[in-house]
Amino acid sequence: MNRIVDARGLSCPQPVLATLKEIGKPGPGEVTVLVDTDTSRENVCRAAASKGWQVKTVSPEGTEYRITLGRNS
Repeated sequence: MNRIVDARGLSCPQPVLATLKEIGKPGPGEVTVLVDTDTSRENVCRAAASKGWQVKTVSPEGTEYRITLGRNS
């Protein structure tokens, strides 16, 4: 089951904090994060990687980004 964090419209550090909260939960290892700034995209990817998560995809969607994170094995 894919979990979604909708962090659009949030200013830093809120997207990172919301992402860290979700990836800290037990469960299946895939999370999708929606953000709407380059800074949030970069910070979410960096924070997830620091917690051992892999950035699977970063897909631009207009002026927003869909980031798919996977738990490293």
